[in-house]
Amino acid sequence: MATYDSFLKLNGSIGDLVFYNLNGKNVVRKKSGFNKNAFKKSPSYEKVRQNSSEFGHCSKTGKIIRQCLEEYITKTNDPLLYQKFAKLMTEIKDLDIISEKGKRTVKNGIATELGLQMLRNFKFGSIQTHENSATISSSLWDYSLVLNKNIHVDEIIIETLHIDFEEYQSEHSRKIIPVEKQLNEYFFEKFFSDDEAQLHFIVLKKDDQILQMGFV
Repeated sequence: MATYDSFLKLNGSIGDLVFYNLNGKNVVRKKSGFNKNAFKKSPSYEKVRQNSSEFGHCSKTGKIIRQCLEEYITKTNDPLLYQKFAKLMTEIKDLDIISEKGKRTVKNGIATELGLQMLRNFKFGSIQTHENSATISSSLWDYSLVLNKNIHVDEIIIETLHIDFEEYQSEHSRKIIPVEKQLNEYFFEKFFSDDEAQLHFIVLKKDDQILQMGFV
């Protein structure tokens, strides 16, 4: 891009040059070599198309998960959290080894042991993760949350997320457990059927302050 001085005020294109006014200055630049039709069909753009498709998928998936957790994310005071979470989605997607390049998904990545562990290890701002202090197991009718006996809290919040990875939709159900007597195990009901993709997000609070939070 360059500026030019002339008594002629050009606006439009001549050959491979484009003339326009930007903030009161006369600007000229060369036309972009990008061809939309070629991008869609040309084999030389195949890798770009694959990366673009997967990037869009990861961005949408990260967004629908974050939407369920917005109330807690705002308390992290981390302006870069959205970018960090988007990067996490990409890294988890890369673990999908059953789909061809360009069609790899976060869903298949999370289905791996490493992918789920990466999600559990993600740190929301400066708030501690659960690490090995919390585990969830499933029975026929309900779930069991087991906490490390050294964790002392007065409130447990359990967010169960149902994620539709194909339609990019999400919903969540919240269970608040007031803790009057410290227990090792807490039970909560199933909100969605077992055949639906679910994630559990746990918030542990003491004196209305978040001590730990993250996926379990």
